[in-house]
Amino acid sequence: MFSFQTMIARVYPKISGWIDQVYVDFTGKAVKQGQPLLSLYSPDLVTAQQELITARKARDTLGAGQFTDAGRSSLALYESARQRLLLWDIGEAQIRQILKAGTPSKSLALASPAGGFVLTRNAYPGQRVTPETELYSIADLSIIWVLADVYEYELPMIQLGQTGIMSLPYFPGKTFTGKITYIYPELDPTTRTLKVRLECPNPDLHLKPDMYANVEFTIDYGKKLTIAQQAVLDSGTEQVVFVALEGGYFEPRRITLGRRVGDHFIVLDGLRPGERVVTSATFLIDCESQLKSALGGLGTGAHAGHGGEQ
Repeated sequence: MFSFQTMIARVYPKISGWIDQVYVDFTGKAVKQGQPLLSLYSPDLVTAQQELITARKARDTLGAGQFTDAGRSSLALYESARQRLLLWDIGEAQIRQILKAGTPSKSLALASPAGGFVLTRNAYPGQRVTPETELYSIADLSIIWVLADVYEYELPMIQLGQTGIMSLPYFPGKTFTGKITYIYPELDPTTRTLKVRLECPNPDLHLKPDMYANVEFTIDYGKKLTIAQQAVLDSGTEQVVFVALEGGYFEPRRITLGRRVGDHFIVLDGLRPGERVVTSATFLIDCESQLKSALGGLGTGAHAGHGGEQ
């Protein structure tokens, strides 16, 4: 079973201030990268805008002397003021608008760093925020992370880059393809499973967080001799099959098994291609053979005892 997760962008302000307006005001709303989420008033932002405007005027005035100390200094101040706003997540478009207006704006928009759907919202008009305030969490559903529990005995067959085919009961007949991008280092001691992460494209947004699915990994073993799992009697220390002989006889045969593939085992030793084995009523045949062996031993012991009494 698999749990779908997503790549989540968490939105924090880079500066303290007060929320002026909220443009994305409910969870579940689809947003695009660069779309305004809210507008923020901050005295530091107003000061930074004024410094940018002043530095631009000084740069333009001293532009002809850009190779002088004053010219280089004015250019450095302008770039520094501009870079400060960029680091506070004020975009290029807003910076151009500030320079065009020539006056600072009371509040500036904070844009979404990624496209997706709003999972959580903690932004309200008039709210004071700091860099520790998580305003939104936004899930990018265009690519889904799939966390798969792989059984311990299957781990040697799993590797990075391997393709998995997923199916969901919610979409009969439809499959999704993903690739393993990460194999977790720790085994779950209770379930004896290890988690692996697949990335699966989700262009139609059919896959949602916390869904469950089944997955199949295709393994190329080449040409191997296999036997049905139901044909094997496993005592824990050895594996036995019954080989069909001529005349309706059956021969118990110890075999050596390799990996399990679906409902079959790869046979490493004990059988030859073309030999027929019992795949149904195997338990009854085994019980009958053990019963005959026990009765035969009982008869031999009675006969020996009778002879001893004589």
